[in-house]
Amino acid sequence: MTLLALRAYSLLLSFERALVRGEFLSICRQVRNRKVRSPRTAYTSHEACSAINLACTLYFKEVQCLQRSAALVCLLRDLGVAATLVIGAQRLPFKAHAWTEVDGQVVNDSRSSVELYGVLDRL
Repeated sequence: MTLLALRAYSLLLSFERALVRGEFLSICRQVRNRKVRSPRTAYTSHEACSAINLACTLYFKEVQCLQRSAALVCLLRDLGVAATLVIGAQRLPFKAHAWTEVDGQVVNDSRSSVELYGVLDRL
């Protein structure tokens, strides 16, 4: 689990610069270009989520939902899981949110919280 958490932390860092600069399209491009690899390890989606949560806890600042979800999608794809980054928004009051799905199931958020958002894109 320690190695997986380190990989998760590294992925959070990889999105930091684009997030700080407001380069939303750069984050989307990174996620779109990340291919699903052949599984080399027996990690589960649950273990990957736990690793991301641990990395977020240890991160040097608060991790935003886009950063956390993008990192989780990349980690899962590296582990051979076809994960999807979903970006949604609600109208009033305006809020945007990002989460991760595997086989159409939300894996890093509660189903009830994402139901508040209309889906804008799936990456």
